[in-house]
Amino acid sequence: MNRTIKILLAEDEPVLGQIVKESLETRNFEVLICEDGETAYRTYVSEKPELLVLDVMMPKKDGFTLAKEIRHENKHIPIIFLTAKSQTKDVVEGFEHGGNDYLKKPFSMEELIVRIHALLNRNTLTRSNSHITIGEYVFNYTKQQLVLGEEQQVLTHREAELLYHLAQKRNDVTDRSQILKKIWGDDDFFNARSMDVFITKLRKKLNKDENVQIVNIRGYGYKLIC
Repeated sequence: MNRTIKILLAEDEPVLGQIVKESLETRNFEVLICEDGETAYRTYVSEKPELLVLDVMMPKKDGFTLAKEIRHENKHIPIIFLTAKSQTKDVVEGFEHGGNDYLKKPFSMEELIVRIHALLNRNTLTRSNSHITIGEYVFNYTKQQLVLGEEQQVLTHREAELLYHLAQKRNDVTDRSQILKKIWGDDDFFNARSMDVFITKLRKKLNKDENVQIVNIRGYGYKLIC
């Protein structure tokens, strides 16, 4: 990248935090490091970073709570969680609180850097269709809203990303591996399980129009029919 990108790193392990900070700074990132969630929130407000790397287990305020508060103010800032937790329910909880990616400890710096670049690049893309019609629903990708008549549902960032990609190929098959790599960063079994959970959530949110379905195409992917 030609310009310096400001990143907020919230990590309560001083040694790990310093290693990550120094590694990122050698790659033209400016890193603001905090060791607890409350300090991280104040730093976010005052410094306006372009991406957040948040440890989940932190004193004073955990990473999930911090992300939820920040996401309430900023729908689009990329958020990566760092954690030793690895169960599917923990990953899903992270995404529901506004996370874009989830990196399990221990991790390699190269993997973190690749994911940072992927999220920053994705975040700069412009969406030509801010309002997408899905059957009787109107999907506002920018505001992460799904509207049916007077009823309005707010989607999580991950739900909105997934629905956007399905809607771009509505009535056609979306390749499972491709969408996993685009949104989750990897098409491994662990991420595939997480994606299945989000598909189920979207089906429930779209179930008031019987002409809208998300169909599983075994061995290949999904099709949004409307």
